[in-house]
Order: sequence, then structure tokens, then C-alpha cells
Amino acid sequence: MRPLLLHPNNWTYYSLVDSGNGNKLEKFGPYTFSRPEPQAIWPPRLKAEVWENSSGSFLSSSSLDNKDTKGKWLIKNNVPNKWEMAFDKIKFFATPTSFRHLGFFPDQSPHWVWAAQKINQFISISNHANYPKVLNLFGYSGLASLHAASNGATVTHVDASKKAINYAFENRNLSSFQKLPIKFIIDDALKFVNKEIRRGNKYDGIILDPPKYGRGPKGEKWDLFYDLPLLLKCLPQILSDSPIFIILNSYAIRSSHISLHYGLSEVMKNYSGKVESGEIAIVEDQVNPRQISTAIFARWEKGCIN
Repeated sequence: MRPLLLHPNNWTYYSLVDSGNGNKLEKFGPYTFSRPEPQAIWPPRLKAEVWENSSGSFLSSSSLDNKDTKGKWLIKNNVPNKWEMAFDKIKFFATPTSFRHLGFFPDQSPHWVWAAQKINQFISISNHANYPKVLNLFGYSGLASLHAASNGATVTHVDASKKAINYAFENRNLSSFQKLPIKFIIDDALKFVNKEIRRGNKYDGIILDPPKYGRGPKGEKWDLFYDLPLLLKCLPQILSDSPIFIILNSYAIRSSHISLHYGLSEVMKNYSGKVESGEIAIVEDQVNPRQISTAIFARWEKGCIN
């Protein structure tokens, strides 16, 4: 098992500008933002005024007098509440959120591109009358769903947050994808999968990006290390007879790609294909760039599409 190291490429509107002293400086469209990054234990390379002239910065709870808060943004007056961004075929909004990110995760783009390759291969090689069906659990603001649908998939997008689904609607409309076959559903991921088992619905591809902790729409508790094994056990019951891919991503810091690798391998042991795993890292836009690991992943692909 040789780990892969994936990097977000081909971005016009996003880059890691600099990092150091426990922070990272990133470009999101015309704006730059400083956010906490504990892994950046090295000194920054750019001058202090470059950081000071950023469009905004996120202050973690440890740096605030009120320790009960999760942290807050300090945003300059010339920065709008949201602004347009783009990647490949999709358009979407960036907006500073209370969770310190900007409404999407650019580091996930290697998964979008990889899934699109599998979808296009399925369409070009197979004699199936229908396009591949993809389930995106924990879909958040919808970029993975939009990208998959724009490449020919029929997508079911599930998230427990109504606010997240509203983000996804806005991004769909901004991309002018209203006519693409995407179904948006507010539901607890595990409950939804069990409903799909009872309904007999099947999927050719599954995307999972579960949080470490979360709440369902009716207050259901999600704990990655307790609930993810339960969810993984259910997956074979909603897979089609000839599935093409599964993507499992995690930002959990108490885990490694090895645990995801073997967890997914066990789920797919009766299917012909392979599992690969590793880390995702963002790379500085500099000479001799440093890298920051952001997530771990495991993904399965069918060995041969019939």
C-alpha cells in the first residue's frame, strides 16, 4: 500500500500564497485571507506587510478574550459578503463562514476531477441506456455534485443542513445548471441510506466527506468513529451490480489514510477493483514550495468497466 499525495491543480481563482507561524495566507478570487494552520511551524517567507494587507483574517478562540466563542473573522470594508469563483465547468460563491472556511474546499478538486474521469469512462465505454447514478452524502455546498452532474452523472445530493442545501442551490443557479439531473435532499446521512435500502435504490458512484462531529436535521448525532463504520457496512446494499467508484474523505485528525483504506477495502472486498489512499495537500505558489496536509482519503474504482 503506497500512499498517494494529491494536490489541487488548475485553479485560476485559488492559491496558497504563503504560510508560517501557525497561519496560512490564501487567495480566493481577488481577495487574500489569513487563517490558522497549526501545521505551519516554519516562518513565513513573504514580508509582514503582505500578510497585514490581506482582505481578512480569522481569529481562533485561543486568541480572543472570550474563550466561549469559536472564533471570528476580521474582514475589511471593501470585501463583499460573497463573490463569484469558478473551477472547470462550475461557478460558485465564496463567503467567509463561522467555521473559518469560505463555503467550499478547493483541496477537494482532485476528487472531482477523478470522479469525472470515471463517469466519462462509464458513459463512453458502456452500453448502458442511463447515465451513472451518483450519491453525494454530506454534500455541503454542492461543488462535487455540480461537477459530477456537469460531466454526465445523475446526482442525489444529501446534507443534514438546510443552510448547506441553500448554498448548493445558489451555486447550481450561478452555474446555470437548473436543468441538470441533481436532486437535493435534507436528511441525516445514515437514515437516508437506510431508507434507500428499503426502497431498493442503487448507485454507481458514492462520494462521502463526513465531518468529525455533526447533527442531523432532527438533532441526530454524528460521531465519525462510531457512525462511519455503520455507514460503510450499509454501502454494498445501495451499490449497483457494476459500481464504478467510491470516494471517502476525512478531515479527522485522530485518524490516518490507513484506517480509511482498510475500512473501504473491507466494504468492497467482494467487488472487482482496487482501493488507493493517501493525503491531500495544498502547495504554496512559490519557488521551492512547502506543502500543508489538509485531509486523508481512500477511494475505490472498478477494475474494468463492462
